Amino acid sequence: MNPGPLCRQAIILAGVLLCLTPAAARADDETPAPVQAVPAVDLARYLGKWYEIARFPLFFQRVCVGDTTAEYGQRADGDISVTNRCRTEEGFSQIVGRAWAVEGSANARLKVQFFWPFRADYWVIGLADDYRWAVVGNPNRRYLWILSRTPTLPAEQLAAAEAAARAQGFDLRQLSYTHQSGDTAALKGAQDNADTSAPSPAKGTDTPR
Repeated sequence: MNPGPLCRQAIILAGVLLCLTPAAARADDETPAPVQAVPAVDLARYLGKWYEIARFPLFFQRVCVGDTTAEYGQRADGDISVTNRCRTEEGFSQIVGRAWAVEGSANARLKVQFFWPFRADYWVIGLADDYRWAVVGNPNRRYLWILSRTPTLPAEQLAAAEAAARAQGFDLRQLSYTHQSGDTAALKGAQDNADTSAPSPAKGTDTPR
């Protein structure tokens, strides 16, 4: 596995993110309401592997041609491990970082760090009741991801995820859809598991920093 391209582009992105301000989010005179995260995220249910369904184009992801995933795990120190992986023209590339919940956010707002001292906002702004899909963005609306527990997302669920982003003032004309070459059998098994599992109410305990 070649970590190089994704790592180099992520270093550049980290510097760019520091320069982005909410004031630059919209060029017109209309000022949308501030972005809001969901009320709470149950980290035990949120951890695991997510497939990228769509995203706003980002410089550091320009090397990715498909099969983009994000995997979250619990670290021994209480933080969250973050492994982003995608297929490139040269094979697969991945980058590993960490995240932690912002105090008082009920785990819905996180900080993500791949390289010290750079960190970025990771806000869960939309989330299915059964945690089958999630929408992740940031306060200045410069980036957006639609994630799914399965390589594909049924049309009605994708529409719901897009509606969650649109309601927060994100311009979905920028949205780029990701090719996933997921195993059909694995997809069916994951969907069957989601159908038979009883969802619990979203809840979370802050991870203090």
